[in-house]
Amino acid sequence: MSQPDTKQRILDAAEELFARNGFYATSLRQITQLAEVNLAAVNYHFGSKEELLEAVILRHLGPLNDKRRQGLEHELQLAQQEERRPRPRQIMNALVEPTLQLRAPGSDHLAFVTLVGRLLADTQGVGHEIFVRQMVPMLMQFYQALVEALPEVDPSLLYWRLHFTVGSLSHMMRCHDRHGVVPPGIDPEIEIEALINMLLDFTVAGMEVVP
Repeated sequence: MSQPDTKQRILDAAEELFARNGFYATSLRQITQLAEVNLAAVNYHFGSKEELLEAVILRHLGPLNDKRRQGLEHELQLAQQEERRPRPRQIMNALVEPTLQLRAPGSDHLAFVTLVGRLLADTQGVGHEIFVRQMVPMLMQFYQALVEALPEVDPSLLYWRLHFTVGSLSHMMRCHDRHGVVPPGIDPEIEIEALINMLLDFTVAGMEVVP
């Protein structure tokens, strides 16, 4: 098997260190040492530490958002073919399922999951701004689909309910390996498919309520 190229080694090292130590506590020198490259290579491929962070985020978030959009588009096309409204559960599944699959056992995205948790917790950080900038256009597509699926619900309520759903997903990303207080008799370990269905039950029920 060939060794990863220089750009790949830099991305791998940066992701590992950003996830472990955070963006601000990680220096370019640490990244170059782990990647076994010189500083000029980082500057050549990425230009700056901030641009390197964005590249780390996008190599996971780009394909993830593609999967989300594909799932959403599939349901919208099916609804059109069958001459019906889109189904809220299928809409939300397109958002939830690809996200939670990142933390499935054996996933090679676990460092990214940890990194996302750090970025979302630091609401004033550069990483949070990058993440939000990439997410907003995609989330607007889901909002519009929900408005089409649930015309009987006030659009402002759908906006806030989608906001709550994203908050739930963010919590799962931040706390994927920490369960806090667990009542006696409750097993916090759960299969990923069951977790996806539980979150869908919770969010879709909230979406569909008409006050």
